[in-house]
Amino acid sequence: MTALFPRHDFETLAQKHHCGQRFRSFSRWSQFLAMTVAQLSGRKSLRDLVSNLEAQGRRIYHLGMRKTSRVTLARVNEQQPYGLYQGLFSSLLTRCQAFAPRNRFKFSGKVYLLDATTINLCLAVFPWAQFRQTKGAIKLHFGLDADGYLPVFMDMTKGKVHESTWAKALSLPAGSTVVFDRGYTDYQWYQSLSDRKITFVTRLKRNAVVDYLDKRRGRKAQWVVGDQRIRLKNMDSELRLVDYVDPETGKLYFFLTNSFDLKATVIADLYKERWKIELFFKWIKQNLKVKTFLGTSPNAVLTQLWIALCVYLLLSFLKFKAKLGVSLTAILRVLQLNLFERRPLIDLLRPPDKTQPIVSPQLLLWN
Repeated sequence: MTALFPRHDFETLAQKHHCGQRFRSFSRWSQFLAMTVAQLSGRKSLRDLVSNLEAQGRRIYHLGMRKTSRVTLARVNEQQPYGLYQGLFSSLLTRCQAFAPRNRFKFSGKVYLLDATTINLCLAVFPWAQFRQTKGAIKLHFGLDADGYLPVFMDMTKGKVHESTWAKALSLPAGSTVVFDRGYTDYQWYQSLSDRKITFVTRLKRNAVVDYLDKRRGRKAQWVVGDQRIRLKNMDSELRLVDYVDPETGKLYFFLTNSFDLKATVIADLYKERWKIELFFKWIKQNLKVKTFLGTSPNAVLTQLWIALCVYLLLSFLKFKAKLGVSLTAILRVLQLNLFERRPLIDLLRPPDKTQPIVSPQLLLWN
């Protein structure tokens, strides 16, 4: 597993993102591997994690790790900049994208799926994450690339920060398509996307002030009951409203977009694709440590989050590389069972060859 993280590149990043005096008996590599073990094995506390590592004996030496104490690991998580793992994430993302499968849409350009999830925290333990008067929370903002469903954007803010506030700061490439729900409604941002030649697909708010213009000509596809040009209040550009009935539920949806070239059914399929980011949230919350934290400072929390995303990229890379149709959950379970074993991961993921005869001395009794 560690072969996927070039040690030379890691040390270069570690030197760049270092604060204070040099380490005497510890390293950022040891921190990274320890926190990665915490992600893969589901350790509940730093004490639990350190005890687990001590039980491995000399195995951690072969990984390049050094023995550590709970106090040392807690101090490094709190004081050493999380930017190291943000940089490592960017490096791993580039490698993953080279093997990621193309999204299912035939038009050119990237497709990004935006959403946010809120993590509740104890205000007494995390006083910097005040959400309400007696509650604490952080909000994790994500942008998924539809090519392989890889997280390409992530940011942590206080729970009160609105999704559209974060989205405005995103640097999206011209010619791309971005899909989001009604929580991102901001007409000025819509206008900015249109000005930058970025296609967006979302849903129209019920209380939107709409000026209905002419209907689009041509025969409508099945389940498309309306397709027309509109103009929203305080917007210069005209937009397109697609009325679509979900064939499974019979529910009527009103999709809003600035694209007049894509088919109405493609607009509906793009919004359905947004469900993938909901599945992404569900998966990382169930399988990685992104809801409970081993440190209480913002830096410690972000360190844990970026390492969790590095682990997610690692699992995705193995999935793309193996090409065996194995799920991320199955790969994670294999890693958990062979965490300190020196065996090729591809061999562990490959199913056994059933064509090979089973040789057993007991079968000789029948001859």
